[in-house]
Amino acid sequence: MRFLLTDEQREFAQALDGMLSASGTPAVARAWAAGDHQPGRTLWTRIAGAGVFELGVPEKHGGSGLLPVELTLSFEELGRHAVPGPLVETVAAAVFLEQLGADAEAGEWLPRIASGGAVLSLCAGAGPYAPDADAADPTYALDANGPARYALDADAADAVLVIQGDTVSRTDTHGPVQSSLDPARRLARPLDGTVLARGPAVTAAAAHATEVARLLTAAQSLGLGRALLAATVSYVRQRTQFRVPIGSFQAVKHRLADTLIGLEFARPLVHAAALALAAGAPSAGREVAAAKVAAGEAGYAAARTALQLHGAIGYTEELDLSLWIRKARPLRDAWGTPADCRARVLTR
Repeated sequence: MRFLLTDEQREFAQALDGMLSASGTPAVARAWAAGDHQPGRTLWTRIAGAGVFELGVPEKHGGSGLLPVELTLSFEELGRHAVPGPLVETVAAAVFLEQLGADAEAGEWLPRIASGGAVLSLCAGAGPYAPDADAADPTYALDANGPARYALDADAADAVLVIQGDTVSRTDTHGPVQSSLDPARRLARPLDGTVLARGPAVTAAAAHATEVARLLTAAQSLGLGRALLAATVSYVRQRTQFRVPIGSFQAVKHRLADTLIGLEFARPLVHAAALALAAGAPSAGREVAAAKVAAGEAGYAAARTALQLHGAIGYTEELDLSLWIRKARPLRDAWGTPADCRARVLTR
């Protein structure tokens, strides 16, 4: 299969890139990490104005229908510019509510999501469709009462949907904000809320929402990796050692080439997974999981390359590059670690 983007798709991605380039996203990310959500909400409105959230909302609620390919292109750009906030979770929540068939909730939230007027976070419990976590991004923890999940950016969200097994509830209260490897990914434990639905329909809707979330997280990782590689290439052309740019050293060239190959191999997997999801193919879940592994690992490898080749300054928080570097591992592991996604690829 030969996959080529249409002119409209390319122009849409370019327009979104131009808008984000002019929005000063590093400053927005730093403000978000400090708990100041106003710049982020302003940028959120601009992203909605570009039509991004409409791509995950059905037409009857003011959207364009679920368009996985266009969503993938959008989230690649959002990852490339390190835009903070529960972007993936909001789209996944919209998909979940539509699949669930909760007309009242969908009618309340989906038009607001499409217009940028609502920010939601989706927190899956300890079940087969839960977003997996690790020490880098602890959306999972243990306490005296057993397993407990953390929601991404619950303090900035208008509501959090909490899925625990075959039950979904909605809450707008949460516990203290916890630290993460990425300061712009703020974590908080959602508190008890109102039960919306129970039963197999919740499980099925959660499964589909998880596939969408994995795909969009993979796209973010891909965009993040592209940004890190571009910044590193620019740096090694400027930094000199022994009176020559360090980019002329064979070891540096090989490291950059390996990073580029990883990203170039991941991109067609992400696009193919989007096509499979759009077509409702039986293999869509496995293709999305494969794309998530490839893009997550490629983005993380790009972060390691950037950190090493930037030398000592790569470790400093003052350098904007740190906003991208510290996001790579949480994105790699959010909504399915590499091990979990590989296991999904092997299942039917």
